[in-house]
Amino acid sequence: MNDFAMTTRRRWLCRCGAALAAFGALGMVACSRDGAETGTATAADFGADASCALDGMLLAEYAGPKGQLLVAGQSQPEWYCDTLELLNVLLNPEQVRKLRGAWVQDMGRADWERPLGHWVDARLAHYVLGSRRKGSMGKTAASFADVAAAQAFQGQHGGRVLAFSDIRPEMVDLSGGALHDKRM
Repeated sequence: MNDFAMTTRRRWLCRCGAALAAFGALGMVACSRDGAETGTATAADFGADASCALDGMLLAEYAGPKGQLLVAGQSQPEWYCDTLELLNVLLNPEQVRKLRGAWVQDMGRADWERPLGHWVDARLAHYVLGSRRKGSMGKTAASFADVAAAQAFQGQHGGRVLAFSDIRPEMVDLSGGALHDKRM
């Protein structure tokens, strides 16, 4: 092969390589537009027919903070009628799943009796465990976006303020409840 043919071939390969790289980058941008794997997932609001992933209870029928998980590959969140259920699933997972997001309601802004909206990242929230306020399952973990609101709630309703990182699996144990309810 002469020098001219070798140079022409190298130029052609370089141009093809650049074109393929550009095409691949375009493809990656197009694949990430929905935020599926980019960490840009956002919380959704539940409707009247949203039911709890663990027990089928309708979220809209119960007071207290709710939770939601968005699992990679799913377009709709898994709903939880109580933050204790969500925390239990996060801290005691029965299966390993890639999460796109986990949210709880900021009870410093949401109405306790009819909580709607005001979602915050569950791993950044502050929780009041052991308060006198009840959620859909009885005892709950009241969730707040900022520690001052959690402390004000604690002052009024008792309990203990904890960051997500301080909550241990045994603190959100779901055993009991219906398991020990003799009325059923």
